[in-house]
Amino acid sequence: MSPKGAVTYKYLGHSTFFFTTPAGKKLLIDPWVQNNPACPEADKNIESLDTMLITHGHFDHIHDAVELAKRHRPQVGCIFETGNWLQRKGVENVNPMNKGGSQQLNDVRVTMVDARHSCGITEDGGGVIYGGEAAGYVVEFENGFCIYHTGDTAVFGDMKIIAELYQPDLIFLPIGDLFTMSPKEAAYACRLMGARRVVPMHYGTFPPLVGTPEELRRLTADLGTEVIAIRPGETRSQ
Repeated sequence: MSPKGAVTYKYLGHSTFFFTTPAGKKLLIDPWVQNNPACPEADKNIESLDTMLITHGHFDHIHDAVELAKRHRPQVGCIFETGNWLQRKGVENVNPMNKGGSQQLNDVRVTMVDARHSCGITEDGGGVIYGGEAAGYVVEFENGFCIYHTGDTAVFGDMKIIAELYQPDLIFLPIGDLFTMSPKEAAYACRLMGARRVVPMHYGTFPPLVGTPEELRRLTADLGTEVIAIRPGETRSQ
């Protein structure tokens, strides 16, 4: 059980987060642990898993999806085309969805929202196949706590709508630059959403991902946004 009915989350590096719900269920967003240079060795073995969400098909977000899904048989949420690919790989319990839609997966209610990014799945032979579009997720836990995991994205104006509709308590936002927004764009996203609490992600994993939580904190100081920078392997409770 999470302490006092809380939601706990552990950062596994890059954009991968492992949640424990108030009822003790395990949720993994963007399954990349093996070969993830930011993931601590002690956290690479996922011992139990009830629900898995995939934002898009790039290797650094889907690398371990098939193996973990076959081992633990979690309920898997993803965009329709990625779901078809997973099913062809022999994955069970795939729950395809699309942007604007919601569904209940175990004890969390999941809504898929937009993200501005590409979504190609690299096959074993090196070819890239269409994986649908990249997405973000709004996840509401059974105690009412709500998060918004933006996935890989550039800043876009409809983030304001997402925040108004779902009023997330905690936002997970990429800041690394090059493949996603940098702290400059992330700070603007915070302004659009009136973000109160933000967890930076998708930075520092590789040398080109140069954005830092300190820069985001500096650029949002006037907003009063709490920038929660956690190291891979650390766990927080909400």
